[in-house]
Amino acid sequence: MRALFTIVISAAVLTLAGCVNPFAPALADEAPDSPILGDQRTVEGVFQNFRFAYVFRDTLTYGRLLDRSFTFTYRNVDKNLDMTWGRDEDMLATNGLFMAAQQLDLVWNEVVVAEGDDLAQSISRGFNLTITFSPTNVIRAQGRVSLRIERPSTESVWKIVRWRDESNYF
Repeated sequence: MRALFTIVISAAVLTLAGCVNPFAPALADEAPDSPILGDQRTVEGVFQNFRFAYVFRDTLTYGRLLDRSFTFTYRNVDKNLDMTWGRDEDMLATNGLFMAAQQLDLVWNEVVVAEGDDLAQSISRGFNLTITFSPTNVIRAQGRVSLRIERPSTESVWKIVRWRDESNYF
């Protein structure tokens, strides 16, 4: 009887050990072919991380893109003036957008201008941005961003120093 009990318990343990829990999947053995975050030591990695930050409403990733001396400039059409703010104000405004939106979708389009060297680049690129606040409140923007990105060495990551927004809202 004791031998039968031992066999039943051993079989139960082996059966349970072989089960897969769908609520606690195993970690992947290999990294995915296409990483979610880009290598910010490349210009394309900057744009990939920018998109990631918007789509996932991730202020940490967004903040890592901005240099401490960052400035954001946009045209206030009502006042017919260019308005500028710094990194802290931009982080607050972006956090407010991320918190208010139900969904953000950012698509980068063609690069219109890309000039510079390994340590400083000026890039103008088209984009489409859809901001969904609710099913009945959706804002679409298209236009261009003009970015100045810099880094102290080729081993360092690029940081956005200046961003001029050239959007059209419709």
